Amino acid sequence: MKRKTRHTLTAYSFLSPAPIFYAMVLIFPIGFSAYLAFHRWNMLTPPGSARYVGFSHFVYLLSMDDLFRAALRNTVSFAVVTVLVGMLLALIIALAINRMKSAPLWRFIFFTPMVITPVAIGIIWKYLYEPVYGLINTGLRVLHLPAQSWLSSADQALPAIILVSIWAGLGGMIIIFEAGLKNIPLMYYDQAQIDGANRWQQFRHVTLPLLKPTIAFISITGMISAWQVFDLVFVMTRGATIAGGSAGSAPHESTIVMALHIYQTAFEYLRMGRASAMAFILFFVILAITLILLRALRKGGIEEI
Repeated sequence: MKRKTRHTLTAYSFLSPAPIFYAMVLIFPIGFSAYLAFHRWNMLTPPGSARYVGFSHFVYLLSMDDLFRAALRNTVSFAVVTVLVGMLLALIIALAINRMKSAPLWRFIFFTPMVITPVAIGIIWKYLYEPVYGLINTGLRVLHLPAQSWLSSADQALPAIILVSIWAGLGGMIIIFEAGLKNIPLMYYDQAQIDGANRWQQFRHVTLPLLKPTIAFISITGMISAWQVFDLVFVMTRGATIAGGSAGSAPHESTIVMALHIYQTAFEYLRMGRASAMAFILFFVILAITLILLRALRKGGIEEI
């Protein structure tokens, strides 16, 4: 064997663990999930014995599964409200603290929830929302206001979870917006002041246009994250189960989201094929939203993405 060939084989042998690991944790699961999406399998039999059903899982989900449509509707509501409201609040706060001497303190305060696991956040807020002994309802009673059934009300459960999600992710958005604001040269504001622009005109014609790449990044990553929400809903309400809500949870269908519906279908009801079909639908929805946002934002003058 030639020396050059031996060196090449040695190099490939050192590089091989990375692609092998990549194939094990990404390529194989995606391929197996694609296989299951067209088969009926319950995990109790060998995968090779799964029965081929074609597109029946997709047809059922898109035309006959009311719970799937509820999960899709709730996920859309969750994603849109969480991202839009979160971005608006984060931008306002970032503008307010950007030039303050106490900005590091405010960054620390707002960023703290980002280092807490979503499960811990869900548990904490579940107790805060508790109808009888929860701190929020206790405060309402002190103010002589009626207590609310936050997580057991069909109308209030999803908004209550959305509020927690916005609070938990606000710090990250603020940090990113602050970074974007610091990248705007001060001479632009000086020139705008010379031209007689007031604060609102400076924001509209200087700050906002130059923040478009930042807004694009936050909106895309926020949408991707929001469409995959699972932990907060699972911990706080257990979502809506096929048999109905669990004790202390919201009513049937009121808080079910796509990721939770996939989990329940796969691991509680062992319908792996249907769950795989839902996962692929979720993937293509997220991909479509990302492409649409990129296209829309590039039309608005963003070329950096």
